[in-house]
Amino acid sequence: MGSLALLWTGNALAVSFNTFVGSMGGSSIGFAYAGNKFVGSNYFNNQLYQTDLAGGSLQPFGSPLPISSSSIGEIYVSSSLRLGGFGSNAARDIFAGSEAAGNIYRFSNDGLTQSLFASGLSRDVRGIAFDPYGAYGFNMLVTTQTGNVYTVDSTGSVNLLANVGGDAEGLDFTPQAFGSIPAHTLVVVSEGTGKLTAITPGGAQTDLGLHFGTPEMLSFVPLNLGDSGNPLEGFYAANYPVNVIKADVSEFSAYKGDAVITDEGNHHMYHIFWDSASGAFNTSDIGFFPNQPEDGIFLTSAILTPVSEPESYAMLLAGLGILGFVASCRKHA
Repeated sequence: MGSLALLWTGNALAVSFNTFVGSMGGSSIGFAYAGNKFVGSNYFNNQLYQTDLAGGSLQPFGSPLPISSSSIGEIYVSSSLRLGGFGSNAARDIFAGSEAAGNIYRFSNDGLTQSLFASGLSRDVRGIAFDPYGAYGFNMLVTTQTGNVYTVDSTGSVNLLANVGGDAEGLDFTPQAFGSIPAHTLVVVSEGTGKLTAITPGGAQTDLGLHFGTPEMLSFVPLNLGDSGNPLEGFYAANYPVNVIKADVSEFSAYKGDAVITDEGNHHMYHIFWDSASGAFNTSDIGFFPNQPEDGIFLTSAILTPVSEPESYAMLLAGLGILGFVASCRKHA
């Protein structure tokens, strides 16, 4: 893999990246781990693509989404955790939603079958993630352009959880207590407001008191990141419009349990942490994407190891790091 080296020199702990997929066949937006492959998407392209676990052997995945390619915009992709009725077999289904329509489609792992899974979400789909802890019923969580955050169960039934007041994108779950935020709580970032909001299963909201210019993806660094020694572990992200990049687990060892966030406007990655001295959340600049940051995910042993039964979710609690695949492609002149 070719080194992209470190592009931000203001922090000795800054994250560095390597190329993982040289090209996704277009302008990379989404990227998801699907157990035996990776599945990704490109800007204004309704055809998903897959690679092998080494980032090679690029080929189309499934049939094109039934949305006009002239209006489809970005596609957000995620794979099931086989919890909460979303499948208990070893193969992970793929779910994809478009910013051009409030629909989510489900693909079988082999891409041979696909169907409309959920509809009626208000405006654009911005992010998809699965609850790994059970606090939200192991359901799918979806963010949208209107600021609505939905829960979607395994039958495709949609329920409004909250509205964060602006274009909602990145979402993830706290692996442990995060300052005053309880463990396993959903946190959503809004590009529309620049704020981070924690949302309880009942829909109550807490503003984390931070503001970013054009925040994009949000993820909590898994507590068990790197424990298995499996070289697949690490952080993967779409580096729009060029490729998909990867950072080694060692780049995030100092941040376990805390959050990382990217800003698509200035391409920086920030560490978000609870500052006990000030009694507030704080940030530090830890890196710089070579291009515009889009979707990203942490892979850990908990994600790589099959979980065959819903009640086996406890295997995930030690440090599952899922970043609901989120993106907002704003063209910067």
